[in-house]
Amino acid sequence: MPTLSFTIIQTKLFWEDKDANLSMFEEKIMAIKERTEIVVLPEMFSTAFSMKPKQLAETMDGPTVAWMKKISSAKKIVLTGSLIIEEDGKYYNRLLWVLPDGKLGYYDKRHRFAFAGEDNEYTAGHKRLIAQVKGWKINLQVCYDLRFPVWARQQSSDTPEYDVLLYVANWPERRSHPWKSLLMARAIENQCYVIGVNRVGDDGNGIHHSGDSMVIDPLGVTLYHKQEEEDVFTILLQKENLTAAREKFPFWKDADNFRILEDE
Repeated sequence: MPTLSFTIIQTKLFWEDKDANLSMFEEKIMAIKERTEIVVLPEMFSTAFSMKPKQLAETMDGPTVAWMKKISSAKKIVLTGSLIIEEDGKYYNRLLWVLPDGKLGYYDKRHRFAFAGEDNEYTAGHKRLIAQVKGWKINLQVCYDLRFPVWARQQSSDTPEYDVLLYVANWPERRSHPWKSLLMARAIENQCYVIGVNRVGDDGNGIHHSGDSMVIDPLGVTLYHKQEEEDVFTILLQKENLTAAREKFPFWKDADNFRILEDE
């Protein structure tokens, strides 16, 4: 049975300072000694969670996307994380999935955090992205999406739609209990691994982030949890354990069939 390795980078971010953030992440990524296949950065990793897209947005031909391609190629990894992208006069909180050969996929954050005004500055995405690596399927989502279980729900009763549910985030410490609880719930209800990667430290608005990055197995057991501290952690996921959990407890077969009606 195949395995898949993820490296989680939980770190402080420099407020709206792309050069400082990219330099910091490059140092951390290039220092990874363990064998790893996918490296995960937090939400808006190059700027932190800013509501100034007009000043900070880049295009898909911009320097941060070029940097991601460079690092992915040099380290021979899939590199993923979200950043601010401008396209056709609109701004997106866009999660990129960058392959070592320069090819990429992307997911635009569906649920914008209206409490912080994200809905006023950014355009919502309408399509999920389920990436594939070595026979594994990974459902890519961003922060606030975690509160909306329908958007993450396995949509097939014939066979599970994906194996890993991945969230990148800038989730405040004051709401860390929902973060941890919902990550666990998403794992249990979808019978998949769940990975949540969050930042630590205070942002430019004085909001504190405790990290609480987690990896949870398909039965809801926590395999990794780091609070407050910066950390670079590599974990090897076992397809055999996933298959065994689904075969022993085939709850996914009894799920309700449904279809998400996407907005135009």
